Amino acid sequence: MTPQDAAVAPEAPVAEDPIKAQNAQVLALLTRLFGADTFTDVHEPYGLLTATTTRERIHEIIAGLQQDQELKFHFLTTMCGINYPENPGQELGMIYHLHSLTKNIRLRLKIFFPVAEPVVPTLTDLYNAANWMEREAYDFYGVIFTGHPNLLRILNVEDMDYFPMRKQYPVEDGTREDKTDLFFGR
Repeated sequence: MTPQDAAVAPEAPVAEDPIKAQNAQVLALLTRLFGADTFTDVHEPYGLLTATTTRERIHEIIAGLQQDQELKFHFLTTMCGINYPENPGQELGMIYHLHSLTKNIRLRLKIFFPVAEPVVPTLTDLYNAANWMEREAYDFYGVIFTGHPNLLRILNVEDMDYFPMRKQYPVEDGTREDKTDLFFGR
């Protein structure tokens, strides 16, 4: 190609971001399989596609993604509880991180539910790794997984009558006298 041809040739299109392309592919799959109204609050923090759905549909959605032959979300990376006491009716939640090892695509799904009814379907029938992660969420947040084979506390003592990761207690005890600002440089 001569310099004259280069001046006449149209500019090469700017390369598309491969992460955004993957996320668009996953979002299209989610919409096709489960409907556009199934997911809310869809965004991509740091390139990680994140969507919120309901606890009534979470098992169906994750089972569908695991069985999908196009993207093959066969790995449950993480499942953890969350607590937002300032959100009435949606104080507790669960976050699910799925990974397609063959396509190297990650997806984060969230569900929220009231603290008065902390019941979620188990994923132990889909992923063996869900067993311990669900026990941990039960132990620390009080989330009850229906259908779990052995939902017992995993790290805390069995007779504990509260869930330590719920934000029900102040971070510091204001009545302690041994903890003055003088000792901590404040």
